[in-house]
Amino acid sequence: MLYLDHAATSPVRPEVLEAMRPYLTGVFGNPSSHHTAGEAAASALDEARARVARVLGMRAGDVVFTAGGTEANNLAVKGIVLAALEAGRRHLVISPIEHESILESAEYLKRFHSVDVTLLPVDTGGRISADAVTAAIRPDTALVSVGHANNEIGTVQDAAALSAVTRAARVPLHLDAVQSAGWLPLHELGADAVSIAGHKLGAPKGIGALAVRGRVPIEPLLHGGGQERGRRSGTENVAGAVALATALELAEQERATVTARVGSATARFISLVLNSVPEAALTGDAVRRLPGTASFTFAGTSGESVLLELERRGVISSSGSACAAGSDEPSHVLLACGVPAEVAQTSVRFTFGREELPEDAPERLAALVAESVRAARG
Repeated sequence: MLYLDHAATSPVRPEVLEAMRPYLTGVFGNPSSHHTAGEAAASALDEARARVARVLGMRAGDVVFTAGGTEANNLAVKGIVLAALEAGRRHLVISPIEHESILESAEYLKRFHSVDVTLLPVDTGGRISADAVTAAIRPDTALVSVGHANNEIGTVQDAAALSAVTRAARVPLHLDAVQSAGWLPLHELGADAVSIAGHKLGAPKGIGALAVRGRVPIEPLLHGGGQERGRRSGTENVAGAVALATALELAEQERATVTARVGSATARFISLVLNSVPEAALTGDAVRRLPGTASFTFAGTSGESVLLELERRGVISSSGSACAAGSDEPSHVLLACGVPAEVAQTSVRFTFGREELPEDAPERLAALVAESVRAARG
């Protein structure tokens, strides 16, 4: 079985499992407890926080551990905008290709707090221009939130250009880096807030983080014991925090080598599919894309039928975001990029992991894709 759905989730790395094991067994104390067991857990939590901060180019105190990427995105969008309401800033800028956690947070703010939401235009590759962000920002803009790399089509935004615009306007910029963490450098993005999720990196599901610079006010969404410096109440997941820090550091150490290897294999695979499968079209930007993401439409087929045919041949892939699984609606990302609805429903996404594959894997996989599409077309 060849698993090519790493954008949905990745297996836990052995090194990560070993790093977190002590905090599931011997060092199990509550980090808020003022005794030896609690202090040992608190020390591990502090160290994990500092490790995550170093990779993200932030300060340790900027890092808020969450239950995953969705919570981190909700905390960023709702928390920053809610904190700005008192100052009269009730305008949010996002794009139509964002993850559902961003889109639905924006909808919540619009419905219950009368926040005005502006959707940035995207081109056919899903790119957002700095000029569009400049045009969208108003005196009452509380936040600009953009996905660093899209979870469906893999398009990477020019974060440096976007952050230059928001800095000049003195508006916070939040980057959803759930997909880009581990694949792209994050320490020089210039963002005021960055979301990541452990299970995309080789840590377990259920741990993530939002790094938000101390100068940016943020309203907590969870209230209680005041953990995470009052920004996210609830007993911290110490083992998860250690796992996230370990996975993030490993990915950063290996990034140059892994991205070159995976990017080369993915580029070969894309070229082979486009040359061997009639009606195949690559979605997303052809150049500025994640190294391991290849997303296609196969006009004249059903995307779900292609997926079933692929799985029969031992290939696990997806039709897009796992968070929208079960929906019969065409991808909102592809629709925003101008793909017709009937074509958008033929999409299939292949997302490679960091492990080494056989040298001929792109050729073998492309042949299976061509065979599966033929079978799906009957």
